[in-house]
Amino acid sequence: MKKENKSIGRLYKIFIYTALVSFAISIIVPVSWVFIASFKQDSEFTGSPWTLPKGIYIQNFIDAFQKAKMGESLWNSVFVTAVALILLIVIALPASYVLARFEFRGRKFWNTFMKAGLFINVNYIVIPIFLMLLKGDKILRQSEIVKGNFFLDNLFILAVIYMTTALPFTIYLLSNFFQSLPTTFEEAAAIDGAGYFTTMIKVMVPMARPSIITVILFNFLAFWNEYIIALTLLPGPKKTLPVGLMSLMAASKGAAHYGILYSGMVIVMLPTLILYILVQQKLTQGMTLGGSKE
Repeated sequence: MKKENKSIGRLYKIFIYTALVSFAISIIVPVSWVFIASFKQDSEFTGSPWTLPKGIYIQNFIDAFQKAKMGESLWNSVFVTAVALILLIVIALPASYVLARFEFRGRKFWNTFMKAGLFINVNYIVIPIFLMLLKGDKILRQSEIVKGNFFLDNLFILAVIYMTTALPFTIYLLSNFFQSLPTTFEEAAAIDGAGYFTTMIKVMVPMARPSIITVILFNFLAFWNEYIIALTLLPGPKKTLPVGLMSLMAASKGAAHYGILYSGMVIVMLPTLILYILVQQKLTQGMTLGGSKE
């Protein structure tokens, strides 16, 4: 029996390691290929796709920033993502702390309301959001408050929409973490004369740092790579990186400028890869600590 258990354990380990290696290869190979292809000249794409570039052709990135206007799209994505994350943390932290630690009338309703938001796919409500913003712009123009669009083609409004769509998941994760903490920390802070706000900022928020980092990373990936909402709510020349990349793909395929296309992909992928490498350890801690008690 012991030999059979050992053989089964070895087979299980072999299966796990094989699956992990296969999964890693399936991710590393395409990403590496995109990075290598971004340094190739257009003439090098006519041969084997696996050949290494003859040299480092930086002109692809220069053309992507200048001709394809990926620099403007990069700035738009940085602005929208940063504003959305700041607003999200400022609103979600106190909301999740209050829902987790305080008893008040309507608490169960708001908890249920926030959990219900987890089941709403934002892509299904893009058109209603667009129509509401379009009507708001018509009202403002009729009132002669603004001449052009205010709600549509506005990067700040897009950031607010991103923030609101991410609130249910963020509040759910952070409130579960706050519920897992003992009340002794707050009691000790109260003895020292700290108020509710001071306790939250100086005691509870530093303890929630791993969960906050997890929330920031998950929402950063969602905001940075989001396409449908940005395409719908920015009908003008302003574009975020995913929308700009799709436009670049359409233009590059027709003109066979594949080097610029792959350099645009690198511009989109690089910030997420760098951020994930920096917070990988904190991300694992946050996923563990933010687990639900229920």
